Amino acid sequence: MAQGLQHTYPKSHFKYRNMIENQGGFVTDFWSTATMDPSNFLKRNRLIAGLSEATIVIESAEKGGSLVTATMAFGYNREVFALPGRMTDSQSQGCLNLIKTKNAHLVSTPADIPYILSWSIETKKKVVQKKLFVELDSDEKIIYNYLKKEEKSALDVIAIACEIPTSKAAYLLLNLELKGVCRPLPGKEFELV
Repeated sequence: MAQGLQHTYPKSHFKYRNMIENQGGFVTDFWSTATMDPSNFLKRNRLIAGLSEATIVIESAEKGGSLVTATMAFGYNREVFALPGRMTDSQSQGCLNLIKTKNAHLVSTPADIPYILSWSIETKKKVVQKKLFVELDSDEKIIYNYLKKEEKSALDVIAIACEIPTSKAAYLLLNLELKGVCRPLPGKEFELV
């Protein structure tokens, strides 16, 4: 909330207070008696950016509060998404700039969000026939054994754990993928097939 817990802003939302309290609650950074002030919104958004797994900017001019929130979320290593709009629309410029500067993932469909966040979605898995005898070189075996133990891991973590330079680990993981041994996941993670 951008004010203390004793106040509701806007007042017309007072009718929702009990429902929200019964299904979750409120978070505020202000004394319980503090009233709403426009400068409080940016302070409140700092908490939102930190508590949320992702921030999604739907529409924003070239400057605005949602861009400040997106910048904070990006600084907190949270995922940031932006919905692109028409290049001629002034309310799309903020989103387009976030995407252009690689501070946000482009969202073209709702499915992009769980995909990029690596949320598991119940889908029918495609059955892949494993090859019975796949020849692996010594470095590929190191990565294979590491992934067998860890189930899935990020490229940089694999490289460090296996004591292999990241560029070589990426090459080896591509070889393992082509051999049908592992598969890439969103977020530069890999797992065995």
